[in-house]
Amino acid sequence: MAELYADIIVDISHEKLDRPFQYRVPERLREAVAAGMCVMVPFGNGNRPLKGYVIGLGDKCRFDPGKIKEVQDIVQGGVDVEDRMILLAGWIRRNYGSTMIQALKTVLPAKQSVKRLEHRTLQRLLGREEILSLLGESIRKKQVAKERLLRELAEQESIPCEWVTGKLGVSAQTIRSLERAGVLRVVSTESLRNPVKLKAREGEPEICDRPALSEAQRHIVSEVLEDFDRGMPDTYLLHGITGSGKTEVYMRIIEEIVARGRQAVMLIPEIALTYQTLSRFFRRFGDRVSVMNSSLSPGEKYDQCERARNGEIDVIIGPRSALFTPFPRLGVIIMDEEHENSYKSESSPKYHARETAEEVARLSGASLILGSATPSLESYYRAETGVYKLFALKERLTGGSLPRVHTVDLRLELREGNRSIFSRKLQELLADRLEKGEQSILFLNRRGYAGFVSCRACGHVMKCPHCDVSLSEHKNGMLMCHYCGYSEPKPAACPRCGSRYISGFKAGTQQIEEKLRELFPQVRTLRMDGDTTRKKDSYEKILAAFANREADVLIGTQMIVKGHDFPGVTLVGVLAADLSLGANDYRAGERTFQLLTQAVGRAGRGNIPGEAVIQTYQPEHYAVVFAADQNYEGFYAEEIIYRELGGYPPAAHMLAVQVFSADEGRGAGLAKWLADAVRGRGDVGAASPGASAAPQEETEMLRLIGPAPAAIGRINDIFRFVFYVKCAKYDKLVEVKDLLEEKMGERQLRTETVQFDFDPVNTM
Repeated sequence: MAELYADIIVDISHEKLDRPFQYRVPERLREAVAAGMCVMVPFGNGNRPLKGYVIGLGDKCRFDPGKIKEVQDIVQGGVDVEDRMILLAGWIRRNYGSTMIQALKTVLPAKQSVKRLEHRTLQRLLGREEILSLLGESIRKKQVAKERLLRELAEQESIPCEWVTGKLGVSAQTIRSLERAGVLRVVSTESLRNPVKLKAREGEPEICDRPALSEAQRHIVSEVLEDFDRGMPDTYLLHGITGSGKTEVYMRIIEEIVARGRQAVMLIPEIALTYQTLSRFFRRFGDRVSVMNSSLSPGEKYDQCERARNGEIDVIIGPRSALFTPFPRLGVIIMDEEHENSYKSESSPKYHARETAEEVARLSGASLILGSATPSLESYYRAETGVYKLFALKERLTGGSLPRVHTVDLRLELREGNRSIFSRKLQELLADRLEKGEQSILFLNRRGYAGFVSCRACGHVMKCPHCDVSLSEHKNGMLMCHYCGYSEPKPAACPRCGSRYISGFKAGTQQIEEKLRELFPQVRTLRMDGDTTRKKDSYEKILAAFANREADVLIGTQMIVKGHDFPGVTLVGVLAADLSLGANDYRAGERTFQLLTQAVGRAGRGNIPGEAVIQTYQPEHYAVVFAADQNYEGFYAEEIIYRELGGYPPAAHMLAVQVFSADEGRGAGLAKWLADAVRGRGDVGAASPGASAAPQEETEMLRLIGPAPAAIGRINDIFRFVFYVKCAKYDKLVEVKDLLEEKMGERQLRTETVQFDFDPVNTM
C-alpha cells in the first residue's frame, strides 16, 4: 500500500514558518484522517508536540522519506471558529498563491490591543439640599463652571461626563475637585462599539412588517431551508431580474436560519450599498445586525469581531472582508450582486470571494446563495453544468414591467448636428421628468477610461491586427497592443471614414453636471463619484439626500447603478454606454452588458413606469442589444461561444504570473526564466486552442502566452511583466504555481517579487 502524506500548518504564531510541513500518516490513522482535521505532530529538533491543521493529503513525498516524521494523533472535538479560519488560510494559500502569513492576515481578525469604548458618568453622592448649599457658595465665589455643574446635579442624580465637558464646558479639573470633596463620583463602564446604532436608527422604525412572498420566492426559501435541515446545505445561484425581490428572499432565509440558532453573512460588493441594505436589515433584525467594512475605525472592526464571536449579533453586512467574520455557528452566506469585480482581491493573496465563500460554507456546514440580475459567466456556467442549483425570479415584485429602453446611435446624432453629450431623446425625457417632479439618474460608464481610441463620427475603435483587443494610447503618441506588443502611431484621422474626430474619451461627472445645469438652470443635482465620496459617511449622506427627494438628478459612475432602490426614479440615462467595450480585456462584453442591464434596472421600480436611454456608438453590438432587451440568456449564449473558442474562463482557467522589479533587466530575465520552467514541464501545447490533440490531452494541456511587459509597464519606478498559463483543469494551474514557488526558492530574489492571479478579473 502506498504511503499517505499530509500537508500540515503548525505554529502559526511564528512568522518565519511560512509554509505547511509534510508528515507521514501512520497506517492506524489512514482511514480517519482528512483535510480540515486538527492533529498533533512532533515539531523541531526536540520533537515537541504541537497542534496542527491538515490542509491536504497525497501519496507524493516532497522530501527525503527517511526524514519525514509521523502524525501522532487526531485531536478530538473538531475545530472551533479560529481553527476553521486557519484551515481556510491554508486553502487560500494553496489555491491562490501567497505566503502563509499573508493568507493568515487576510482571514484572521487583527489581534491588536484596542481600547474598549468607555462611558463615564457623574453620579451625585449628596442630597439635593446639600448640593443647593454648595451652589450658593459657588455663586458667591463666582466659580462659574462649578456653578453650572452643581445646578445640573441639583436636578439630576446621574449625568453623562461627555455632556458635562462638552455642553456645560466644565473642565476635568473641576470635576476632580468635586470628586475629592465627596460631592460626586465618576463611574466608568466599558462596551463594544456598535456602528449600526450610530448610523441606522435615526428616523427608522424599530421593526418592519414582513411582506408576503410570491409563489416563486416561497419556493426558493423552502428549497434552501429543506436542504439545510436535511444536513445537505448547497450552493445556489439566484438569477432575478432587477426589482424581482431578491433581497426579501435573502432576508427570509436569514430569518429562518437565525431562528435555528445559526448566524449569517450578507456580502455586498460596494460600501456605497451599505446604507440601504443596512437600513432594511436593521428594521427587520434590530440590534442583532452589524456592519464590517473599510470605513470603520480599527476599534469598530475589532469590536464587531468580538461581538460576532460572543454571539451578540446574528447578521454581518459588508464587502468581501466580512466573509471572515468569526461566527462560531455560521449557517448561511449570501453574496449579492455576485458578478461584481470588487469581490476579487487585487492584492496578494488574490482570492475571489465566490470560491472562498464556497470553502467557508463547506467548513461551517452553511448554505451559500449567489444572487444577481446579471450573473457572472462563471456562476451561470456552473449552474448550467449542475455544480450550483439554479433559481430564477423573472417578474418584478410590484407587478410592474421593466423600463422601456431607447437606444440612441451617437453617430447619427453627430451627423445631424448634435454635438452635446446629451442626445436629443435624453434631453426631451429629462425635461419631461423635471416638469412632472420625477427623479432621474445619469450614469457615466467610465470603465476603460482613456484605455482606447475611437472615432466619434463612425464609432470605429483602433484595434490590434493580430489580437481582438483595442490598442492603448501612450503619451508618446503611439498605440500599443498589450497582448502581442504590436504598435503603430496614433492616426490624425479615422482610417475608416477619414473623420478628424478621433481620440480617447474625455468626460467626467463634473463636466456632465455643468452641461446639465446649462440646459436646465433650475435643476437640483447630486454627484456621486470618487471625488464626492472620500469622507466617511459620504455615501450615506448622498444616497439619503436623493432618497428624500432633495435632488432631481443623481449623476455618477458605476457606484450609483449597483443595487440601489429609488422608487421616485423613472428615467435613467446611460452616457457613453460602449466605452467599456473598447477596454483591453476579454471580459469587456460581459462587463458592458452587466453595467447597462443594472443601470437600466434602476428605472421604474415604484408604481410609475420607467424609461431608459442608452447612448452608444455601437448600437448593433450584442452586449448593447441584449442589455436593451434585458435578455441575459441571449447574451450568455453568445458570449460563452467566444470564451470556448478563446479558451477563457469559465470554459477554461487562466493563471497570470506577475513579476515586479525595480530593475527592468532583472525583471524581464526572471519572467523569462519562470516561463521557461513552465515550458520545461513537457505538457505545454500551442498558444491557441483548437490543436489536433485528443480531447483528454486537450483538457490536460497547458497553453503559455508571454512573457511580455504588463499593460502599464512601470508604476512608481517598478517594472511589471506578466505571462499567462491556460488550462481546462484548475488543479493543473495550481501545480504550475507550486512548481514556480519551488523554483523561486532556488533563486535569490533581491529586487523582484512574484504574484499569482488565478482567473484574473483584470488583465495586467
